[in-house]
Amino acid sequence: GLRLVESGGGSVQSGGSLRLSCATFGVYDCMGWFRQAPGKEREWVTAIHVGDKPTYDGSVKGRFTFSQDNTNNRLYLRMNNLKPDDTAMYYCAAGGSVACFSLRPIDFAYWGQGTKVTVSS
Repeated sequence: GLRLVESGGGSVQSGGSLRLSCATFGVYDCMGWFRQAPGKEREWVTAIHVGDKPTYDGSVKGRFTFSQDNTNNRLYLRMNNLKPDDTAMYYCAAGGSVACFSLRPIDFAYWGQGTKVTVSS
């Protein structure tokens, strides 16, 4: 069955903001967001290991914020000051602790279906 379901993607102009949401149906030691632009490999954006603060890729640090609502079993990715290079499919992902150390997609066992973000200049 579904374990992760994203929502909140859309189209914005450069400098705009979006908030992505991910409904979770399980408890995981590592949660993260990845993105994949057309013709490119899936890349890590941010992750949080249980009990720790989120870590961010340098390309989004200071612009994106990863948060959790444990009461409602949701993850959020707030994206500010969006740039055309942020255009991609965004995926939430979950796995065991090893995923938060490697940050490799292969180590994340569970994935959502993705939500599309388009940023125009």
